[in-house]
Amino acid sequence: MKSAILLIPVILLLAGCGTSKSKEEIKTEIFQAEKAFEKMTSEKGVAEAFYYFADINAVIKRENDTIIKGSENIKLYYEKKALKDAVVNWTPDFIDVSESGDIGYTYGKYTWKIKDTVGNPVEYKGVFHTVWKRQKDNSWKYVWD
Repeated sequence: MKSAILLIPVILLLAGCGTSKSKEEIKTEIFQAEKAFEKMTSEKGVAEAFYYFADINAVIKRENDTIIKGSENIKLYYEKKALKDAVVNWTPDFIDVSESGDIGYTYGKYTWKIKDTVGNPVEYKGVFHTVWKRQKDNSWKYVWD
């Protein structure tokens, strides 16, 4: 019994000594995930990047309020011929993180460059909003884009 009583303060002390990161450190991690995501679109293609950075249950809203659910379906969406050679650039203007540090969100401006049906370049500009979730392996994957 005395051993158990002595262990309680030790357990509480160890529990309080976690290596929790500051919100600023977590925001930096999310910014780095955004930039790695953007970089992968140019190196491996839009479909592969949107698949790789998607949580398995991710959801994206595209076109006229079309909802695409799940990383596999997101990859299929971006494998469409019209989007295969797309070039996309973005940067977050704002990042925030939950108090628990496991959810964050970003928003900022993006530019999509694709070719129309006859091969002419077309550029779209807009504002994006992405919700990020920390994974069990401590990586960040988006759950909403």
